[in-house]
Amino acid sequence: QVQLVESGGRLVQRGESLRLSCQLSGVTWDGYGVGWFRQVPGKSRAGVGCINNFDGSTFIYDSVRGRFAVSTDRSKKTVYLDMDRLTPEDTGVYYCAWVIGNSCNLWTGGYTHWGQGTRVTVSS
Repeated sequence: QVQLVESGGRLVQRGESLRLSCQLSGVTWDGYGVGWFRQVPGKSRAGVGCINNFDGSTFIYDSVRGRFAVSTDRSKKTVYLDMDRLTPEDTGVYYCAWVIGNSCNLWTGGYTHWGQGTRVTVSS
């Protein structure tokens, strides 16, 4: 059974950097995609970045491109979201999600398994 566990969320100040981790378990395939999503109160989850584990390609949403990056350590089956120059608008609960196949997308419906989320709060 595929499971995802996010970690790394905490309170930071404006301008700081933060790395979130998504630990995968139960994954026995090489071909899969992992996406990162952010949710703020009253709004639906929005994709911020993803990685295609098969070929290593990534995609970052326009509004955070240049500040956010997605990477993976295949040996640890861990996917990371690196966030730089954080602002209060980056505050939210961050979720990672997984789907089998040659995929990297920012659509919530494009994933079959989700973690429980990790909270990031950026103070001003």
